[in-house]
Amino acid sequence: MKTSYRAMQVGRSGVLELVERKMPTPGNGEVLIEVEACGICGADAADIERADPGLQPPRVPGHEVVGRIVALGENTPSIWKIGQRVGVGRLGGYCGECSQCRQGHFQLCQNQDFVGSTCDGGYAEMMLARATGLVSIPDELSSEEAAPLLCAGIATFNALKKCGAQAGDLVVILGIGGLGHMALQYARRMGFKVVAVGRGNNIAEDALKLGAHLYIDTHQEDAASKLQSLGGAQAIVTTIGHADTVSALLKGLAAQGRLVLLGAGKDPLPVSAGHLVVGERSVLGSITGSPFDNEKTLNFSVLAGVRPMIEVMPLEKAREAYQKMKSGDVKFRMVLSMASTDSRH
Repeated sequence: MKTSYRAMQVGRSGVLELVERKMPTPGNGEVLIEVEACGICGADAADIERADPGLQPPRVPGHEVVGRIVALGENTPSIWKIGQRVGVGRLGGYCGECSQCRQGHFQLCQNQDFVGSTCDGGYAEMMLARATGLVSIPDELSSEEAAPLLCAGIATFNALKKCGAQAGDLVVILGIGGLGHMALQYARRMGFKVVAVGRGNNIAEDALKLGAHLYIDTHQEDAASKLQSLGGAQAIVTTIGHADTVSALLKGLAAQGRLVLLGAGKDPLPVSAGHLVVGERSVLGSITGSPFDNEKTLNFSVLAGVRPMIEVMPLEKAREAYQKMKSGDVKFRMVLSMASTDSRH
């Protein structure tokens, strides 16, 4: 095995630098992964822009990681083998001891790292990971395809499972970006009547191709009124964090409808208590999910033919890829490949 590997670390806040690092050794319950692909997520911006300048060594971002196990630490469960292709999402592996874990709520573990934020992530050729955070990757998915599914995929898939709608019900996806383009595909294949809501007509064609039955441009019409004319939405899944936009769309919920929040904005969400009470409507937050949930997402994606639309760049172009994601100039997810030239599919 090599004695060193390349990594893109946050040398100072907002700045990615390519460095050579010493090869790590997995500790108790850990594995060493040779990374093949890592998605670039909108949440990476906080990790990169607000990195601790005093952290040594500096943090490696990235939490949509796919690669192969090359070394096992002590007490690693026997289901994980050398050479096995695995993934790691935002949640870095549960402890198995806290109150949430004891109830089986592994995604809410109080003692797990956030990959790329509180522990090193996948903008690198190698990465250490807790075995409890590992996800098995189906053979039918390429590493580049699988990477965004470990975050954008599971977040939207789980949100739709929690939304309370049944096949044939009207479900709204607010925000057609990295998350929204996955939500549209899953919602259509789950049998919902899918309405996409976005700003401007430039995304309308893509939204319809991805699975929406109808696209509503908020620049052209009042989205909540339009939803009311259709009988109201049984569920609204919002991928954006702009509180006023989300609040305005709440009026489009049907009685006993549910708003599911994926976009985590800083501002308080204005909600009419009367609107919730009179119609028995509800608001629900949804995090990503456990490794088991992630495997269900990947398997459903294979079964239903759901794939992310991605642009691929090599590791050494991580700065350019990150800036492209940050500017919104990508349809719809950026992925770093450890052995790849630029491509789009």
